[in-house]
Amino acid sequence: MSPTLQMTDAGAAGAASAIRRASEWLLSQQSEKGYWWGDLTADTTLESDYIYLQLWLYEPNERGWNPPTRPQIDRAVRSILARQNASDGGFSIYPGGPADVSASVKAYFALKVAGIDPASSEMARLRNCILSLGGLQACNSYVKINLSLFRLYPAADVPSVPPEMILMGDVLYHMSAWARAIVVPLAIVQSMLPVKALPPGFSLDEILAPGVSTAFPNPDGALSKKGFFLALDKLFKLWERHGSDMLRGKAIAKCKDWVLARTQHSDGLAAIYPPMMYTIMALDVMGHDENDPARIEAERHFDDLMVDDGNRFFFQPCFSVVWDTAIAMHALAEAGTAPPERLQLAADWLISKEVRRKGDWSKHRPNTESSGWYFEFANEFYPDIDDTGMVMIALGLVNGRDATAHQATSKRAVQWLFDMQASDGGWAAFDVDNSWPALSHVPFADHNAMLDPTCPDITGRVLECLALHGVDANHAAMRKGVEYLIRTQEQDGSWFGRWGVDYIYGTYLALRGLRAAGESDREVHTLRGGEWLRSIQNADGGWGESCESYAKNTYVNAPSTPSQTAWALLGLLASGDDRSDSLERAADYLVKTQRPDGTWDEPQATGTGFPRVFYLNYHMYRNSFPLLALAAFLKTRA
Repeated sequence: MSPTLQMTDAGAAGAASAIRRASEWLLSQQSEKGYWWGDLTADTTLESDYIYLQLWLYEPNERGWNPPTRPQIDRAVRSILARQNASDGGFSIYPGGPADVSASVKAYFALKVAGIDPASSEMARLRNCILSLGGLQACNSYVKINLSLFRLYPAADVPSVPPEMILMGDVLYHMSAWARAIVVPLAIVQSMLPVKALPPGFSLDEILAPGVSTAFPNPDGALSKKGFFLALDKLFKLWERHGSDMLRGKAIAKCKDWVLARTQHSDGLAAIYPPMMYTIMALDVMGHDENDPARIEAERHFDDLMVDDGNRFFFQPCFSVVWDTAIAMHALAEAGTAPPERLQLAADWLISKEVRRKGDWSKHRPNTESSGWYFEFANEFYPDIDDTGMVMIALGLVNGRDATAHQATSKRAVQWLFDMQASDGGWAAFDVDNSWPALSHVPFADHNAMLDPTCPDITGRVLECLALHGVDANHAAMRKGVEYLIRTQEQDGSWFGRWGVDYIYGTYLALRGLRAAGESDREVHTLRGGEWLRSIQNADGGWGESCESYAKNTYVNAPSTPSQTAWALLGLLASGDDRSDSLERAADYLVKTQRPDGTWDEPQATGTGFPRVFYLNYHMYRNSFPLLALAAFLKTRA
């Protein structure tokens, strides 16, 4: 027997053992109702914003600030301080990353208002870091708007978020789903000109960069697109002082109705942290006191995002339960290691979560029958294409107990995905053709979240899903999707990943989609994708990529992670590579790094919220994706 074949046999045995342990652990995590739900963690901005919200809701008096939520605030402070960078004293937006000025300013505000002595070493180092990054003036517009509401930043120098935009036809629906869910309640808050108190003598003057203007920067000049919107912003400010009170009142009332309608059949507005926080603030400024049912419900959903178990304190940006369940089902079904009834239970739970109400997506597709899945436990207005594709892959492999209901659900979802394909052939996250480039230049668009363009990762997943549900490779939607992927391939052979870090994620899903759509593994684009993956493999056999890839617009190497190694392994298999040394070393890496309990360790963030702004650590990724990858690898050794 040749040495290579001996290595292959040993690798297969190791993979089989790892699959068994991983499957046992994953099955132990399934809820009685059938779903899987792991933690979803991010950076310190969530805990900082929690302290900000407590100051908003419980105003200090002349003796200081002692809100009823003081114990939680103290735990939030400890949680923030535990993540202060040892190297530069600031706060990063992903583990191991450099200090980010917006995250650092949020932390400084939260720590100071919570009572941390500004003269302490932690605060001194943080202050010096902020000033080295350009000071408070260098923050993004949302940080400045939040601080301006406490008169800690000049209101004249922050962007206006006018509530009248809700009266301007479909303009709101050309923003991304998450952006519109943020700006509508924020518009209410900003336009009501709230007067909120600060602790005696509190200011942030010490983190203002000396000699730097607080005005909104415009390096492109007055005649640029940004210059146009800044000029428009000045008109909005004039309107705020001299415009029609009646029209503004009408706009605010319509914004309120919009928000309250979307908190129905949902765990809070859009079921994500920022809109939920601004909803509470909006209800407060509109006079809904703490006994008002709408406010009670809004605060309850927000507090549900808190994890406070005695050992840990953090906020989740949202719940990832539908997503976690679909990926776990896919992995276990691929492995063939789960009792059928356990997978059927999960399938039934997912089928029960299909959206059957019209949401914001229907503004651009009014004649499409409702379907799709959201990310969280309940978010009926906002099903998304990525979750729908992932759920449909799981339901393509596992049958629910009611065959008729399963078939009807799948038929509706396939049609919904067809109808949600964009004009360029790709698929975005929540909407169709939500890509007005002009909106990227509005002053409050510097959070990098105003648009929802198509992306290769979602497009690849949808192609895989449609193929699994019997859509022919020659179907027009499939061909348009394939052409989109070929067109969006990077020069080095990779694909951009919008929702996972970054090029490894995009390349794995693009290759899976191309293979599912019938593309030959001898096609140049497929060969180039596989070769790119092999070229960036780490010496330990794994793959790793830094969130810095988004800032550099190119792949940036990082230490190997289980999830990214699994993605690369799956991408290689999809490219037609089933015997290379790279493949063997990848499987060996996953086998050797598995812990005795069947799990893997992954402190890094490999999920993406908003590129260059917000990153995520999905705690189920480290276990579900290696199981999926090893199961797919083992099938090549049968």
